[in-house]
Amino acid sequence: MSYTALYRKFRPTEFSDVKGQDHIVTTLKNQVCADRIGHAYLFCGTRGTGKTTVAKIFAKAVNCEHPSDGSPCGACASCRAIASGASMNVIEIDAASNNGVDNIREIREEVAYSPAEGKYKVYIIDEVHMLTPGAYNALLKTLEEPPSYVIFILATTEAHRIPVTIVSRCQRYDFRRITTDTIAARLRELTEQEQVEAEERALAYVAKMGDGSMRDALSLLDQCIAFYLGQKLTYDHVLEVLGAVDTEVFGDFFRRICAQDLPGTIRELEEIVLKGRELSQFVTDFIWYLRDLLLLKSDQGMEEMLDVSGDRLLRMKEDAGLTDPDTLMRYIRVFSELSGQLRYATQKRVLVEIALIKLCRPEMERSYDSLLQRIALLEKRMEEGAAAAAPAWKPPAVEAGREADAGEPRKISVKALPEDIRRFIENFQELRKKAGSWQQMVLKGAQCRELPEHAGVQIILCKNHAIDENELAERLEQLAEQEMNVKMKVQVSTPDSDPRAADPVIDLSGFIDMEIEIEE
Repeated sequence: MSYTALYRKFRPTEFSDVKGQDHIVTTLKNQVCADRIGHAYLFCGTRGTGKTTVAKIFAKAVNCEHPSDGSPCGACASCRAIASGASMNVIEIDAASNNGVDNIREIREEVAYSPAEGKYKVYIIDEVHMLTPGAYNALLKTLEEPPSYVIFILATTEAHRIPVTIVSRCQRYDFRRITTDTIAARLRELTEQEQVEAEERALAYVAKMGDGSMRDALSLLDQCIAFYLGQKLTYDHVLEVLGAVDTEVFGDFFRRICAQDLPGTIRELEEIVLKGRELSQFVTDFIWYLRDLLLLKSDQGMEEMLDVSGDRLLRMKEDAGLTDPDTLMRYIRVFSELSGQLRYATQKRVLVEIALIKLCRPEMERSYDSLLQRIALLEKRMEEGAAAAAPAWKPPAVEAGREADAGEPRKISVKALPEDIRRFIENFQELRKKAGSWQQMVLKGAQCRELPEHAGVQIILCKNHAIDENELAERLEQLAEQEMNVKMKVQVSTPDSDPRAADPVIDLSGFIDMEIEIEE
């Protein structure tokens, strides 16, 4: 006889075998006991949570000749026929491949005939969200008023795609993700039946990797057992098969990041890659590790939320004390963005290395949380007495042969300038106020000098602003003529475009025109 996968071999056959869905199982059993069977049900939930399994058990229960406490007996002819797939009363339809109007029309024609044996004819339509709009419309009337012997069970992983007209005609049951503890207990029970020796820690990790899906966890367990057939299934074996990383590695990795040890972090990643670990899984697990640290950092009562040993918890508390919650949230953000990028990436290692550089070198980012981390690092260095003062901005050199200790460029005496240029300089701040808001900001801190042969003035901006220099010059010429009745040629330059950087300048910020109001 050929081998049967664990999730098929141990598929529940009665309600008591269903794990993690007690709220649904109890309701359906009570309906069977009280003979209050509905005509249409909608089972919603993520993959591997038991939707189709519960639908089949319910189909057996409503047709069972000797039901026990709402569950099928499994021994009568009807139960055996349904279990073997030979019953004509239970019709299972895959809506992904039978999603047209013609398929629904066949159902409408078949429901006219009562069941040859048993009480109910049960239609289980799996992946019902794949039906076409026309198929939904064809199903509406039959779903609303089917014959008394017909039950529809619709199963889907994407309930939001089902029209509200269909949902309103069904009893909706939401299947929850199964807890890690429940999955681990089930895995322990099955390994004992299969006579496979396994460590508790190994089963707990497989259960966690199942992500709330019993079927996924059983498939992973099947894979691990096959890889180490005849051997004890250990935690290290599970990590090897699934390409995962031990939590101790995450601690070392996190401490290197907090210490800004970029070379050490990259070398740690190199070791992970050489061991054949899957980078996508590594990123996902590291996000969960950061999440646990954030919980510990947020509140002491969060310790009960973490499923780790006492020694491991103490080590995680030490790691959480290395940084602040804002930085942890930044780490989680960067790695969460990375997780989405890795899904379709061809060079996963490069993307992971870029993310690590962002974490170890926050100055390379301009986001709000990276700025907070940079401030925190500066504060830490100041406390340690190792902060280096940032160099103050200095205007470009204006004298080619000036000495190194000259702090300011040579200045020009305003009194030596022609009358019209002197008036322009003295009224410059007033003219700046009448320019646009952007131009006003750009002209702040500007300097000037006289053009050759008393032709006009040259305005030198304090920074290399991205602005049209000719347009700004024309605007200043217009303002000089309007406000001062002076025709003045104006040339605007930035520090980089200044053709006469070695010539002396006049600092226009010193000419301030303040209006003072005296209250009587």
